[in-house]
Amino acid sequence: MGLIVSLLVLSFLIFFHELGHFLAARLFGVRVERFSIGFGKVVASKSVGGTEYALSAIPLGGYVKMKGQDDSDPTKVSHDPDSYNVKPPWQRILILLAGPFFNFMLAFFLYYAIALMGANALQPTVGVVQPDSPAAEAGIRKGDRIVAIDDEPIRIWDDLSEKIRSSSGAIDLVVDRNGTLIPMTVVPRVLEAKNIFGETVQRRMVGIGPSGDITKIDYGFAEGFGYAWQKTVESSKLILLSVEKLIEGVVPAKEMGGVIAIVQVTAEASQHGLVALFALTALISVNLGVLNLLPIPALDGGHIIFTLYEMIFRRPLNEEIVYRLTLGGWALLLSLMAFTIYNDIARITNG
Repeated sequence: MGLIVSLLVLSFLIFFHELGHFLAARLFGVRVERFSIGFGKVVASKSVGGTEYALSAIPLGGYVKMKGQDDSDPTKVSHDPDSYNVKPPWQRILILLAGPFFNFMLAFFLYYAIALMGANALQPTVGVVQPDSPAAEAGIRKGDRIVAIDDEPIRIWDDLSEKIRSSSGAIDLVVDRNGTLIPMTVVPRVLEAKNIFGETVQRRMVGIGPSGDITKIDYGFAEGFGYAWQKTVESSKLILLSVEKLIEGVVPAKEMGGVIAIVQVTAEASQHGLVALFALTALISVNLGVLNLLPIPALDGGHIIFTLYEMIFRRPLNEEIVYRLTLGGWALLLSLMAFTIYNDIARITNG
């Protein structure tokens, strides 16, 4: 069942991305010749309104084939009025941006749905107090629940961490200890810690760790928009930072996962309920949006760069250069796909 859910999620994400391109193309009068989920041989198709809607054999992506655009041979163009390549550059850029935009929009709506259903988060309950830390000196104990910092209520552990990290000087806490509210003053120190990438960083801390207890936060109709926006932005920044750390070598290449990892993790998330599945789907959707905007030929970002060149210099990039760059982009993408699948198989083999 988990495998079926994973494939459905992946197919839906691809469909939604391509739907963005499709709707933008039709908006600007571009004929869409094929709307395909998957690559390779077409196993099922139906033509409606001049567009062939197809399901292809390799469910590892998808594409919208517009009239006048051919990634396999960028030199093939059409000068008909309903062709992609005769449209003004700004329209082509909007068509290219529509796919990633739909990914971000989908993630936003998924996070909003989570906000209405109730988002899982760590309780601001202390599970660890480090010896000789500011928290220990102030009298904080394991099991204390932090309910306020500087007169602002604390609902989840992330709120607590952010307040401490952004503080300057002493902070006033209110802790709930077995039903009794106790005011305390703590002076955070700049201490060393490990971030999610394993790097040693310095930040203001008081020397406590969470208990691991989970709470469900129900956001209201209006507050849910703020939550969804915040989570979408945070996810986008996380993906960009991950790419940066990968390029810098901080994150080893062996940590990269491919479609097998996506299917595996999605299947596991589906076993933990709808909220977990929505959260992971939103993160994958943001990932697709961000990665498609990278300036790699054959991706939306690469095509945007080509089109921006045309806007700036008032002429398209040399066809031979576009052709070679596109082939190089495809070679890079296929190599990355093969490498990540190898990593996935190696992880499964090694348990």
